[in-house]
Amino acid sequence: MANMDYDIIVVGAGIVGTSMAAYLSQTLAADTRIALVAPAAPIADAEPFDARVVAMTEASRQLFEQLDVWRNIAGQRACPYRDMQVWDGEGSGHIEFNAADVGRDSLGHIVEHRVLNQALERALELTRVQRWQQPVSALLRDNNGAVSGVELDSGETLAAPLTIAADGARSKLRQLAGITERQWPYQQSAIVATVRCEKPHEFTARQRFMSTGPLALLPLIEAPGASSGHHCSIVWSADQGFADTLMAQDDASFCASLERHFESRLGVIEHVSKRYAFALHQRHAKQYVQPGLALIGDAAHSIHPLAGQGVNLGLLDVAGLGHELQRAGARGLATGEYSTLRRYERQRMGHNLTMMAAMESFKRVFGSRQPALTLMRNRALSGVNSQPALKSFLAQQAMGLSL
Repeated sequence: MANMDYDIIVVGAGIVGTSMAAYLSQTLAADTRIALVAPAAPIADAEPFDARVVAMTEASRQLFEQLDVWRNIAGQRACPYRDMQVWDGEGSGHIEFNAADVGRDSLGHIVEHRVLNQALERALELTRVQRWQQPVSALLRDNNGAVSGVELDSGETLAAPLTIAADGARSKLRQLAGITERQWPYQQSAIVATVRCEKPHEFTARQRFMSTGPLALLPLIEAPGASSGHHCSIVWSADQGFADTLMAQDDASFCASLERHFESRLGVIEHVSKRYAFALHQRHAKQYVQPGLALIGDAAHSIHPLAGQGVNLGLLDVAGLGHELQRAGARGLATGEYSTLRRYERQRMGHNLTMMAAMESFKRVFGSRQPALTLMRNRALSGVNSQPALKSFLAQQAMGLSL
């Protein structure tokens, strides 16, 4: 079969993979040959809203603005959230953030996966990236053992000094490379859907922590520039048995359960879309790089969705690896130089591990039913809420602006 030569191969056409291809196409030398390898995307659900959303940080929004993608995203649907309310369902502890307190118009944006994917696909149509839609069947290696490309199911081979794996949490490339991971199940599933609420959301992201898992209602808008809205995306991370019960309920019973567990803060839950459940795992690759190979996004790490940081961490990987490749090119280093990849690994692995540890701590602390720990976390939440400087620091961290 045919052989094709490239400078960089990106495998995986989700949000992180397509962002990586677009970033490289716009920032590296004009003659850089880039391939994006992934099967065709599935047909989008017919529901008015995509059930899966990204709580996009300001840092991620700035990356999309740099790639000239944000205009397209904002022109479809991107709901800013100006306030955030978090409270302990087992007590009185709470904390609230406001964008004005950190000198911003918003704390972030809630964007549907469908909107992001469509905007990125349009951006790629204007680049020199070449698409291959066959799955990868094997990694190619040179005489020194470095990854030198991929073989597709069709038998065609694509050769490049650098292959970037962005093919998700069950990354085939990570497995083919023999990179091991630390992983364990949370024994929870995340239920996602779109709901219509009696009261307007007023551009506020809300999350209630419970011993069975956190429940978030994230604001959505029907059209750009809307004054508010009654639709929210839900992300309900629940212990597995409870999640199974919720998924087995009919729509009316589920709406009643959601309304009760959310303390009726948005009034009656009037409608719910089709629901989806995703088993939750924490995964972290022991290596992000090998000679000729780099892992980004969920291929390298996946965390609990309680803070909505999964895709945002992947986009920070995109920016980190892209910057190192730019830097290497400006110094005349070869594409895929191992020292360049190691710099990326050192930069991103430490930050991702810190974030994963923080999310694990949150989950354990807020999942505990111990009275002493419940009292401690309630006092901590309310204490932070009374400290403007500390709240501002935490808000900047959540927006990705201090990184």
